[in-house]
Amino acid sequence: MSKVSFTRMDEGTEADYALLHKLEQDYVSALPARILKALEGLDDTLAGYQVTRLEHSLQSATRAEADGADIELVVAALIHDIGDDLAPENHSQMAAAIIRPYVRAEVTWILEMHGLFQMKYYADKLGLNPDERERYRDHQWFHSCEQFCRDWDQMSFDPSYESKPLSYFVPMVEEIFSRPAFDPDIIQEHA
Repeated sequence: MSKVSFTRMDEGTEADYALLHKLEQDYVSALPARILKALEGLDDTLAGYQVTRLEHSLQSATRAEADGADIELVVAALIHDIGDDLAPENHSQMAAAIIRPYVRAEVTWILEMHGLFQMKYYADKLGLNPDERERYRDHQWFHSCEQFCRDWDQMSFDPSYESKPLSYFVPMVEEIFSRPAFDPDIIQEHA
């Protein structure tokens, strides 16, 4: 494989950066496959639940689609906990950062905030405030995040629920993560 000639970025040539640009384009085009691999990895993560994190994600996405959510929200439901392995304390922000370049701002906000909103259902059992989300009550997407957590996320720990398999969601993941990053027509929608 070809490599650049420099050991410091400020010494790179046009040919070096042309090579890196081409390699980066190839790498970015393989993003959907890496997202899917990361989702598969959720099949062997945090123990203690009645379903794996992958099954939880599949249930969330299946519920979102059944409720008529658009493709952006279905994929968001699918990847909302993708950061559990590497960012357990801020997995919501990691998921939001991953999807941000490809979806409207509302979807990113929902993913970024879902961890806080989800506390509504369990924080009191840990001596925490279940109403922390109330400080965002006047936010334009409060109700969207509330629905995401109430109807899809917190409901999706049921071993008897018949979710769709990951293979069903592959075309959706490929569509979302193959979009041009930061496309203003997508990002500004509903902003």
